[in-house]
Amino acid sequence: MDIFTPIKIGSIELANRIVMAPLTRNRAGAGNVPTPLAATYYAQRASAGLIVTEATQISPQGVGYPGTPGIHTDAQVEGWRHVTDAVHQAGGKIALQLWHVGRISHPTLQPDGALPVAPSAIAAKGQAFTASGMQPFPTPRALETDEIPDIVADYAAAARRAIQAGFDGVEIHGANGYLLDQFLRDSTNKRTDRYGGGIENRARFLIEVVTAVTKTIGANKVGIRISPLNPFNDISDSDPKKLFSHVVSALNAFGLAYLHVIEPVSADHPMSGGEVKLAPVLRQIFRGPFMLNGGYDRAHANAAIAEGTADLIAFGVPFLANPDLPARLRLEAPLNKPDQATFYGGDEHGYTDYPTLSQATA
Repeated sequence: MDIFTPIKIGSIELANRIVMAPLTRNRAGAGNVPTPLAATYYAQRASAGLIVTEATQISPQGVGYPGTPGIHTDAQVEGWRHVTDAVHQAGGKIALQLWHVGRISHPTLQPDGALPVAPSAIAAKGQAFTASGMQPFPTPRALETDEIPDIVADYAAAARRAIQAGFDGVEIHGANGYLLDQFLRDSTNKRTDRYGGGIENRARFLIEVVTAVTKTIGANKVGIRISPLNPFNDISDSDPKKLFSHVVSALNAFGLAYLHVIEPVSADHPMSGGEVKLAPVLRQIFRGPFMLNGGYDRAHANAAIAEGTADLIAFGVPFLANPDLPARLRLEAPLNKPDQATFYGGDEHGYTDYPTLSQATA
């Protein structure tokens, strides 16, 4: 068994175990609507067993970067429908990643110039990427207890809209220091209500979101992404092993389509927790399909599948530059070099103009 072996995750039949990881590209149009160029981009990569879209905000409050798509208006649903149609016509499967950034935002990106929201009024170190350049993260507003059910409902409504837009499923973004992750970690969650304090309370919001989304579209169409050791967006926890062991154990009750864990192969990767590894612990706990992500190449990916370390492997940057990545991996062919200058924003250059292997050798 290797990355080219078919697999079924929940209700979704995949031709292989190669997943296109969610990759923010900042190319959405007016109204945060995906453009026709996005349909071309994703369809080019439809040979992945599963595409997980770029992170997509569930509400105007969830926006943290310019040019990112949403899934909370009819126009956005229609824009995404063109994407899912194109991917399905190309024989692919695609899931939408549901996103609320929490404190990783700026008033210039928020409705009416409001402060971003978070579990607690603690500013993240670093700067926000705004339309007028980089700006220091502001101190966010701590959510009131009675506001949280409305955000849970936003996740459920976004999942419903995703299915209306033709997606095969959704991935709940619980990673990388965004809102759900902020509630989980004791460095960012200092609440004294039922959403703060001990691990069970800090996990409550995430579990409520998973409950609402699975009730809305079915657990067999829902995956979730976590990043237990990733320090991105100034996030940390005093006991990540205990925290995420609890979280993953609680997720077992839902029968999710998959669990997506970011834990790089290399200890010197920027999203790594160093030499510490939690993925093997979580693999033993989780009773469903297990996806790993973090700097994998063909050899490491095949080894992980063969050894049972993972059931699927997500590839990020290699998919940016190689629309036909599965074919290149199968043939052990050279990969296109990604152009980092065109990762975020812009037009088709560095987006839809990377050559396939057949084009490169013509």
